Amino acid sequence: MIAILLNEVASTLSLVAAEGNGGDLSWLLALGPAGAGGVYFGLWRYYRNAQRSHDFERETRIQAQPATGNDAKVNEVKGTKKSTIDGDNHTSHRQRVQRLD
Repeated sequence: MIAILLNEVASTLSLVAAEGNGGDLSWLLALGPAGAGGVYFGLWRYYRNAQRSHDFERETRIQAQPATGNDAKVNEVKGTKKSTIDGDNHTSHRQRVQRLD
């Protein structure tokens, strides 16, 4: 995209230089697209930071290790036999919410 824009600006400048005589200021019209292209390229380069970016895959590489742990079954509740949680305190809000002094 930028190469196409720069190519068009260069062709416009060459046409203006070939046609222009001493007092003609039509070369000034070519500065608009050239300046816009330059500003676009400068902002693109500034915000992209390709020349200063980090190589994420290389810098954050870690060695994989096997997973450890066990699969011991602790408790099992099936259906709705046990509809409450042991130790719940939904009715005693003064025990749940305590004032900070």
